Amino acid sequence: MAELQELENTGGESILGDNTLDSSRLAGNRLNLDVYPDGCRQFLELFERQKAKVLQVEFLRLNCNEDLIGSTLSILPDLRSLKSLVLKGGHARDEFGACQRGSLASLPQDFGDLTCLTHLDLSFNSFCMLPDCVVKLPSLSVLLVCYNSMHGLPEDIGCLRKLTSFSAMKNHLRCLPQDIGKLVALKTLNLSENSLESVPEEIGNLHNCTELDLSGNLLTGIPTSLANLRSLRQLHLHSNLLVTVPASLASLPNLSRLDLQNNRLRSIPLEIESSPFVHLRGNLLGEPEMIWGLLCPGSFPPRSPLKCVVGVFLFFLFHFTVTPEGCKVFLACGVQFYFPPGAAISLVTIHFQKLAPDPRWVKLKHHDVVLSEVMELRPHGIEFQQDVQIWMPFASPRTLREREVIVQTFSGQDWTDLRTQVEWRGRPKRVACCSVPHFSWFLVISRLVENKCRVPQGGTLLFSSVDPNIKVIFPPGVTKEIRRVKLQVVSTEELKEITDDLDSRASPLLYLSQNSSEDFLRPVKIQLPLPPGVTGLTLDRSRLHLLHGDLHAHTWNDISDQVVLEITHLYALFEVTHFSWYWLYYTTKTYVGDIARKVYEKLRMYQVNFIALQRKKDPEQVLLQCILKHKVDPVLKKLHDRYRGPEPSDIVEMFEGEQFFAAFERGIDVDADRPDCVDGRISFIFYSHLKNVKEIYVTSEVDRKGQAVKGQVSFYRGAVPENIPEDATKRRKGPDSHWLATLPIKLPKLKSHGSEQPSLQNGFSFPPLNLGNAETGYLTQANLLSIAGRIGSDWQTIGLNLGMTYQQIQEDLNRQILDMLFSWAQQNMHTHNCIGKLISAMKESRRQDIADEIQTIIDLGREKYRESIRRVGLDQDSSTEDSAIAMV
Repeated sequence: MAELQELENTGGESILGDNTLDSSRLAGNRLNLDVYPDGCRQFLELFERQKAKVLQVEFLRLNCNEDLIGSTLSILPDLRSLKSLVLKGGHARDEFGACQRGSLASLPQDFGDLTCLTHLDLSFNSFCMLPDCVVKLPSLSVLLVCYNSMHGLPEDIGCLRKLTSFSAMKNHLRCLPQDIGKLVALKTLNLSENSLESVPEEIGNLHNCTELDLSGNLLTGIPTSLANLRSLRQLHLHSNLLVTVPASLASLPNLSRLDLQNNRLRSIPLEIESSPFVHLRGNLLGEPEMIWGLLCPGSFPPRSPLKCVVGVFLFFLFHFTVTPEGCKVFLACGVQFYFPPGAAISLVTIHFQKLAPDPRWVKLKHHDVVLSEVMELRPHGIEFQQDVQIWMPFASPRTLREREVIVQTFSGQDWTDLRTQVEWRGRPKRVACCSVPHFSWFLVISRLVENKCRVPQGGTLLFSSVDPNIKVIFPPGVTKEIRRVKLQVVSTEELKEITDDLDSRASPLLYLSQNSSEDFLRPVKIQLPLPPGVTGLTLDRSRLHLLHGDLHAHTWNDISDQVVLEITHLYALFEVTHFSWYWLYYTTKTYVGDIARKVYEKLRMYQVNFIALQRKKDPEQVLLQCILKHKVDPVLKKLHDRYRGPEPSDIVEMFEGEQFFAAFERGIDVDADRPDCVDGRISFIFYSHLKNVKEIYVTSEVDRKGQAVKGQVSFYRGAVPENIPEDATKRRKGPDSHWLATLPIKLPKLKSHGSEQPSLQNGFSFPPLNLGNAETGYLTQANLLSIAGRIGSDWQTIGLNLGMTYQQIQEDLNRQILDMLFSWAQQNMHTHNCIGKLISAMKESRRQDIADEIQTIIDLGREKYRESIRRVGLDQDSSTEDSAIAMV
């Protein structure tokens, strides 16, 4: 390290000599230069001084975020001894902390002459296609091209006959070549997070493949040839659009994990459903089929001039087709479209998806608030002959008096406002309507109300619609050319609460902007109301300050001595020649500018609390939520019946669009089956009008049969600290700390069920029982047998709604429906209102038919019981047994 420091101090000329420097870089046959900020430059210098040694290098790593990577590439084909080559980007990060891709987009043609190369890593670069020279590498066994922009693979990729591991995750692949089936040596294939809509049948020829990852694509089906992959151990298909899977997958002899989570599956073959290695959460099991329908003429939109237009309801598809005749489309998420006749000149297939508003590309202004997710419509830039109308639902803003709702569209670089109308369709349904000539990304935001005007040579007057006491007077001769001026107002009603100073008062905050960078030719007069409680008669001029804000420099300057302040009974008037932020402050403090800066930062922050609640019936199911301060009490009241947990965290201040994390510690981990969970950490993005909530399962590393497990969930900013501090619960959750909040959770000790095994009676492993009582009605064994035979594939959902734990159901997926139902009945036969609980579980599981059957049985039994009482004149105690027998 001393040598390296000396090298930097001498501008790259080591006083210890070149050999010492070279030996520190070149370690035998390895050359790792991606750890240096100028590794490519060092490689070129090293190649010039010790060419013979460099030509013998077998393992080389370079940084593709450097400018000299292009010059370095021309030398690499000369390194004929190379066995492993890593040319990765991702070593630099942008302002949001995301890895920046390298500039590498091609390779020299003679790159294929590296006959000894077995390992090649081109991840985090800018490749749009896999270079043809890569396919010519005869010895290549490992190929990594993750995090690129590839739209396809070479048709002759099957030439890589020795390839055993191939990963192209996080690209833009839409299809696969048939030649992929010739990669017979392949053991692991990762094509996750792409745009694949289908997979060729030839993929079934990969007989040596042990792990196949196709998750995060657009697959609606998979080829039956996957059943030929007899060596397959793990098959990842989660986060697709699958509506069916072949039953033959269950017969794969070595399969230990089949991940089908977060798809569109409504039914599963019994062979797969009963397999212990299948994961099915996040599907539509038991829900009805997709609904199509015709819209009655004139029902939507109400002002539509059309007399007869076909409307389509889309519930589970992610694309639809538009014809020249026009149509209306209703999406399950609430978004609606109206394509007038002639908008499309031919058949057009529109693809859509909803995205989280990522702060890396959703650029919010200082007081903007996100009201919806981002709706992406493809193909981007498609031109329609007539404007298409879009209705987007949005969350209700906190107030409408000072704000307005706007739909914005993204051009690929900037967000622009669209002319928007808000329609109220009954509380709480509110939609924003706009007309667009082409498709891209769309987002609904709430922003400060903008009052606009055109300023001619003769001058004009501009009022604020939020506060009519604020106005701007433009005198004649103020400009030679017409200018456009915008006015916005920010309320400062929370000033006393923020400053904790009863002597500090402020007027509304005024923001003025124009479309020209030049000052006005004559002064413009501005009128601001005096701070609340202050009049011209009681005013102490020494306490009144006029502040000018420069938000780029994050400063507020007192300009009271630079302008002439004219004070009336209610107003302050002053003249300026250029526009920015203006604020009247009335305070006894001396450093007003610093106070104003901190107050302004607080006005842009949101005070929130964190909660971590455990479900009462299943403590391993934990609800994590970030809630605005004023919403905590009503949310907790609403969840009280189903959840319990510690008190909410202390108040934490967060910015709109800020990212934070949650992690479990001290013996408790997040269920790793979640696709959005990485190393036990869950990422959130805080937006004040979106639900920052996740419901997850936690697992224990400690055997809960012996003791309860105590742990904590910690919310924090940034990276996870290497060592979790023991006093995390006591640390201040201030804005300068990574820690936001730490809340305890507890998994109770597992109950012992004893070692006695129920004897086999009547063909099943539970003793005879009657569920309920004589007065309210019984369900007998015969009734339970009939109900169990009708439950079908809904048995897991019904079990959860009956209050059985997730582990009870997941421990043995081979458990039959009958065993599940009798297990619950055996535990609840003496519970009050157990019949009502069973009926409710069936209704919550969308099995109204079974609920009705149970109710009919109960009503019949109750009637027979009453008839027996009247017939023999017995009281309730003496007629109980007879009533139970009579009902059967």
